[in-house]
Amino acid sequence: MATEAFSVERAKIAGPKDSTILVTGGSSGIGLQTVILLHELGNNVIVVDRARPSPAAPQSLTSSSRFLFHQCDITSWKQQRAAFEAGVKKFGSIDCVFVNAGIAEFKDQFFKDELDANGLLKEPDRRTVDIDMHAANDTAKLAIHYIGKKGPEKEKGGSIVMTASLAGYLASAGAPLYSAAKHGIVGLMRALKNDTAKLGIAVSVVAPGITLTDIISGRQPGESLTDWAKRMRGVGVPINDPKEIAEAVVYLMSLGMGGNGKGLLVQAGRVADIEAGIATSRKTWMGEEMLRLFRGGREAPLFPNKL
Repeated sequence: MATEAFSVERAKIAGPKDSTILVTGGSSGIGLQTVILLHELGNNVIVVDRARPSPAAPQSLTSSSRFLFHQCDITSWKQQRAAFEAGVKKFGSIDCVFVNAGIAEFKDQFFKDELDANGLLKEPDRRTVDIDMHAANDTAKLAIHYIGKKGPEKEKGGSIVMTASLAGYLASAGAPLYSAAKHGIVGLMRALKNDTAKLGIAVSVVAPGITLTDIISGRQPGESLTDWAKRMRGVGVPINDPKEIAEAVVYLMSLGMGGNGKGLLVQAGRVADIEAGIATSRKTWMGEEMLRLFRGGREAPLFPNKL
């Protein structure tokens, strides 16, 4: 069966409500729009970011008693952990986490050589993988721990949504480390989903195509994001608005355990569950023999569940 695209209608998003949700990279772009929507729905929101929310953030959000900003370098485990602790201290518990902070590809790490002080090939810059993969791993670890710590007065379980990318499914020429990291996010979700389900925690990914955020590259000098988008749309490039990605993220959270294992690709504001399509087409892309062999060995106790 072909994967069908659909639209997420903001007016029909009813939840989550009365929950506490932590968002990394929540001061701008997709993260900020997600925070705004979650707050409008009646949730407590914790923004974890290096910078304070952008001027685009409404005062009704930043002055709210249901809002907390915690400055953090997410590549630091101790700083991330402190952000979760601050959220629990203010709101009592954490119900959902949006693992969103990230950066675009940083320079050309494969085909442009730089030499060190000794005239030898310089060590590559790893910030793209450090932020987009390693720090995201840390956030997911913290999310599982703190969602699981809710007291007896709170319903157990929750939701973790992670930002992957179209590049996490199809890769992007010119962005090898970014693509590798985002493939890693998809793989992390797939590897966690069965175990997190036993804890009542749904884990999923949202995979935006090109989205109008500050990490967009390829703009002409002085060209605004709006003008760039107009130029790209003029040649047929599908462009997302950050609000459309935010709606997909909150939609995933609203599904509860029904969102576990989903991977929503978003292009031009349209959404499709790529994970469902991959699962139902295994015979096509694996072949009948390989699929049969895979199914025969999948229950082997190679990695015992420790939960």
